[in-house]
Amino acid sequence: MKRFLKTACIALALLAPVPATAGSSASGNPVLPAAEVAGFADRVQHDLAARGAQVAIVARVGRDPAVLPDGIDYTHVAFWVYARITRADGSTGQGYRVYNLYQRDGDLTRSDLVQDSPAEFFANVHDLDAGVIIPDTRLQRKILAVIASPTYAALHNPDYAVLSNPRNRQFQNCTEHTLDVLMAAIYGTDDPLRIKANIAAHFTPQPIPVNGLQRLFAPVASAALTTSDHDGQVATATFGSLARFMAQYDLADEIYRITPDGSRRF
Repeated sequence: MKRFLKTACIALALLAPVPATAGSSASGNPVLPAAEVAGFADRVQHDLAARGAQVAIVARVGRDPAVLPDGIDYTHVAFWVYARITRADGSTGQGYRVYNLYQRDGDLTRSDLVQDSPAEFFANVHDLDAGVIIPDTRLQRKILAVIASPTYAALHNPDYAVLSNPRNRQFQNCTEHTLDVLMAAIYGTDDPLRIKANIAAHFTPQPIPVNGLQRLFAPVASAALTTSDHDGQVATATFGSLARFMAQYDLADEIYRITPDGSRRF
């Protein structure tokens, strides 16, 4: 069975791989108590269910924000889909499944599509802070149709780069895959070239300043920390850039964050 770096796969596309699991202490122990994290995960999914979200885009903080480039708040993004789930005790019920792209443990230049639970999604986070985008109802239906189709897997490029350029197909990270699926839903297409053309025309990626690159690259050398797919300014897909895109084109019902002290809009 493959092993995955569930917190090092960059949701903001911006988490440099580190020897210990990202979001964990240097010893590899979780930063936060497991029960506290599980409780927060339940809070997020109950919040989404109360708002009637069939699908949402959720982000987490997998690493100390102090080491992230300016303007970057989160380090992993994934789709949360409301569906029938099977619990650990074998019982079934309704809840959220999380659709992720994760780096492979042992080969950070490769990724896989993996489903897990809300508690697993938040495992080893640095802070209890979730960024949430709830697409409008019509777009939710379109996203669900793409996720349930062969297009979802077909849009996955296993060649992974932390700072992948969302305007071309050379590399991909988890936020870029989320964006590709989103564009497939918006434009009703499974054509990767058309998807990238629409991204280039309508989506503005997050520029990464030089000092931000230095902070990312400092911890460890890795082939996944390449900028070879960029021409000039390095810019990548992030939760923030997804939120701005969704707001600009009126594609979201709600964009907000959840923290232990309450929910609030961005």
